[in-house]
Amino acid sequence: MTTWLYIIVAGVVAYLTKLVGYLVPAKVLKNKRMTRVAGTLTIGLLASLTVINTLANGQQLTFDSRIGSLVAALIALLLRAPFLVVVIVGAAAAALLRLAGLP
Repeated sequence: MTTWLYIIVAGVVAYLTKLVGYLVPAKVLKNKRMTRVAGTLTIGLLASLTVINTLANGQQLTFDSRIGSLVAALIALLLRAPFLVVVIVGAAAAALLRLAGLP
């Protein structure tokens, strides 16, 4: 298979997945259990994405300035800083750690 065929198949699968979501009846979506499951899945996916992007470099685990920026952002969150401030604190911590020589 060529690369373009893979891209087309992926696009069709994504479209069909979205179409199936529109075909789900409204009463199923208004169920309290479904709302709880959807919220929990969102939090779990975001947490796993954060961990993977922080600790992984290809197929290897790495410990670099990204961990420091995550810790700084966590401290800002614990101090109840606004989200934009949390992002800026994390970015500034990563920049300072890289300036200090961490990769």
